[in-house]
Amino acid sequence: MRKRISLLAACGVAALGLAATPAHAADPVFTLAGPAEIGLRPHPGQSGTPQKTSVEFRLVNDTASAFDRRSTFTIDLSGLKGIADVALAKQQGSDCTLTEAAVTCKRPALWKGETGIVDLDLSAAPGSKAGATADLTVTGQAEGATFKAATTKVRVGGPDLVLERAALKEEQKPGDKQNLSIVFANEGTEPVQGVVLEMRTTHGIDLLEQYDNCSYSEDTGEGQPLNTAWSTVQCLLEGEYKPGSVYGVDGSLTLKAAPHAFADTLTYAVYADGHQPKAAKTSRKPTGGKKLAVRERAAEASAQSADLDPWNNLQEFDFRTKNSADLVAWPVALAGGTGETVRADFGFRNNGPAWVAELRSGKSVARTDIVIPAGTKVTKVPAGCHGVNADGTAREQTLGAPRYFCSTGHVVGEREKFSYPFELKIEQVVANAAGSVSVGQGTPEGTKGQPWDPNHANDKTPVVISAKDGGASPSPTATTSPSPTATATTSATPTATATATSGATANGGLAATGSSAGMLALGGAVLVAAGGGLVLAFRRRTGAHV
Repeated sequence: MRKRISLLAACGVAALGLAATPAHAADPVFTLAGPAEIGLRPHPGQSGTPQKTSVEFRLVNDTASAFDRRSTFTIDLSGLKGIADVALAKQQGSDCTLTEAAVTCKRPALWKGETGIVDLDLSAAPGSKAGATADLTVTGQAEGATFKAATTKVRVGGPDLVLERAALKEEQKPGDKQNLSIVFANEGTEPVQGVVLEMRTTHGIDLLEQYDNCSYSEDTGEGQPLNTAWSTVQCLLEGEYKPGSVYGVDGSLTLKAAPHAFADTLTYAVYADGHQPKAAKTSRKPTGGKKLAVRERAAEASAQSADLDPWNNLQEFDFRTKNSADLVAWPVALAGGTGETVRADFGFRNNGPAWVAELRSGKSVARTDIVIPAGTKVTKVPAGCHGVNADGTAREQTLGAPRYFCSTGHVVGEREKFSYPFELKIEQVVANAAGSVSVGQGTPEGTKGQPWDPNHANDKTPVVISAKDGGASPSPTATTSPSPTATATTSATPTATATATSGATANGGLAATGSSAGMLALGGAVLVAAGGGLVLAFRRRTGAHV
């Protein structure tokens, strides 16, 4: 099986063996990079074809601009004689030639960022011995530039951790529990000193037990809500893991589907200690006195080396939980005079109970389709929204569109709200004008109900603007947005405000009332007169997603 080891994935540039000639004051300095070490499967002799390992060398240009002079890169192969055979990988991006002594590549220019130099396929040479090593060094040369060389150590043989796939159920219900069985082997030629078990779960899967030799972290990005996160657990399993031996984790690892579980993912992997991914800075360690242990299940009878096949160290599992999420568009009612500009917060909330995420595709979970009432013109559009024509087809101008599509990211958390703040100018009074807000799955025509949303009746709601011809309304306007509750049913905290901001209501248009919108406070609720009907206006809680 062919493997590919990326230079930057295997190590940071700082970890590379670097060599350089002094640079002139004005010369740019470029850094070459490759993996610190790779391991090759021992040659099978007459029994088969040696396995290839792909090695990628790149250049890092972190200067202010591109370098437009011709550069030449050389890899000395003399040290590999009798240890490894070399071939150019297919589909090279550079002009490269291979001889018995060296690989030479030429580049007409070096762009800012990372530039691929060459990919090599290496395999153990016939007659090579396990444990044999050699250095593979790439250097660069160009007029007016200096290059820092990179060296990769090539080793025949090494450890090879292989992780068995656990028997887990894909279909589950909220609250279901499953035990994660961890069994792995060292199928390489050298022992491993210490193993790190890493388990990562998405927002809807909990790992119940906690052990003192494990660290726990939430992988939230800056400014991201917790429900977009992966939870990561890394456990150090000390000891020597011998070639040809099989090991099992001796301790419970219980996975539980959370009440908000829906489409979730688990990854679990074993790494030689020191080769595991970097843990989050905010990781914590329990002190309960319990440690996760390992026992040897079967046994056969230096320095830590790179894993011969890192791709079989990891397993991945997708869960589908029988659950639903209710997307609810909130109504908007506004009031103002002709010529006045008002703010409107269009959007929706997820009443849960489930979170929803497009983890594989990265596609938007939901679209908000906003039809602007006639007689008003949009003067400010928030990020994530674009104007379309009345029939949903594309248009060039964003401002002043009759309709807008706004998309979420690939995650919609349980109880999360998405608010899109627009500014609209009331240009004229149009009789029976009405707009609407709809939420659901995006289609060429607008939206349709999501299959996991059980209640499509609340996917669409009206927008109404009550305007007074010839001046601003003296009456207060309603600020609206429903607030999430502890259940999947709609509820709200209604409040009236004295400013012309977002409100609530109906189908799309500017209602001609001849006077300000009349509001009647009943038990703390605000009712807005619109087209002979009454629409309840809500105040949106803080923390809306914009």
